[in-house]
Amino acid sequence: MDLIEVGCGNGGNLLELLLLGATPERLSGNELLDERLRHARSVLPDAVRLWPGNAADLALGESSFDIVYQSTVFSSILDDALQESISAAMWRWLRPGGAVLWYDFTYNNPCNPDVRGVSLRRVQALFPQGRITSRRVTLAPPLARVLVRCHPALYGLFNCVPWLRTHVLCWIEKQ
Repeated sequence: MDLIEVGCGNGGNLLELLLLGATPERLSGNELLDERLRHARSVLPDAVRLWPGNAADLALGESSFDIVYQSTVFSSILDDALQESISAAMWRWLRPGGAVLWYDFTYNNPCNPDVRGVSLRRVQALFPQGRITSRRVTLAPPLARVLVRCHPALYGLFNCVPWLRTHVLCWIEKQ
């Protein structure tokens, strides 16, 4: 499968996919920040294609990818119009039968004004044609840090409580 990660950062997720057996020639990444993109280029095989800049402006062909992946990118985009233009680009890049793989948090972080939670309702508005399957998956990080310091087993126990999970994993399928 051909996969692109929007906001690939330093390339960590793409490296993980390679370790899981992904073919470098079928992986791509996009990163807005030059320093992160340079680091990704230094750790990833040359066959992994990397594109700089705003994902909304990339001249990638329609139906180019089976999976378009984003992990905690949209929560860093505070402008609704920019979120909409990037999600529209992601949708264009998807082949029929492909999907957006989405991981992001759903609640605002009161300690960080530079991020904003993205509700499942907002995900649905960004991808109105998509068939969305979602699951809350990550224990609230501030709570998790405290619990793990007390005892690592507490993470699993508290993560069993759905309303304590602040992140959502979505598979947004294009028919």
